[in-house]
Amino acid sequence: MMWRSLIFFNLALFCGTANAATVSGKVELAFSHDPNVRKHLDYSGVVVWLEPASGAAVLPAASRHAEMLQKNKTFTPHVLAITVGTTVDFPNRDFIFHNAFSNYNGETFDIGLYPPRTTKSTLFNRAGVVRVFCNIHPTMSAVIVVLKSPYFTVSDHSGAFQIPNVPPGSYRLRIFHERATEQTLETLSRTVEVSADGLQLPAISVSESGYLQLPHKNKYGKDYAPVTESGGYVGTKP
Repeated sequence: MMWRSLIFFNLALFCGTANAATVSGKVELAFSHDPNVRKHLDYSGVVVWLEPASGAAVLPAASRHAEMLQKNKTFTPHVLAITVGTTVDFPNRDFIFHNAFSNYNGETFDIGLYPPRTTKSTLFNRAGVVRVFCNIHPTMSAVIVVLKSPYFTVSDHSGAFQIPNVPPGSYRLRIFHERATEQTLETLSRTVEVSADGLQLPAISVSESGYLQLPHKNKYGKDYAPVTESGGYVGTKP
């Protein structure tokens, strides 16, 4: 009977587009040791999404592309939310080589070493949290959250978020924050009812209590070698 639920739900999405609503709210981060949070009240990077409470699958949209830029030895955006079936481009805008990879939970990948001013891409077909690193530069990190639902967003600096084009119905609200434990995130999950007028959620407090940041290894599972900008890893300006 799953196929009937699938067809019914996606037909409802198609027919209800004109009545689609917006789900909005605000998140706050509590008990954080991050300087940007403590000094600047930066509540960005929290992923908020909705899953049909019925458990019916939501067919992904047509093939999509997203981008995670590498510049100044930084991945931008630091947190990227996408749907299953999205291809992510990793353009290298530095004048040095990079090697984005992930061998954590979620979809593992390794796009290899590539030179400045070039781009490599990878397709994400598995839902989950993908923690991204560079095999050369240990300070570079990012997170890609791969979702089966098209109803998602990422909070801005103030913690505000909006999920547009949500058909009225019952949903499971889910949240991800990279410095929150799985137990904390699970307690924040709840069922919500979205009407044709939309839904304004009360403020959501995400606690970072209990989070421990552990050093990561390179793609071979070994400690990083001392970082140098020599040995063939430095690009030349055109």
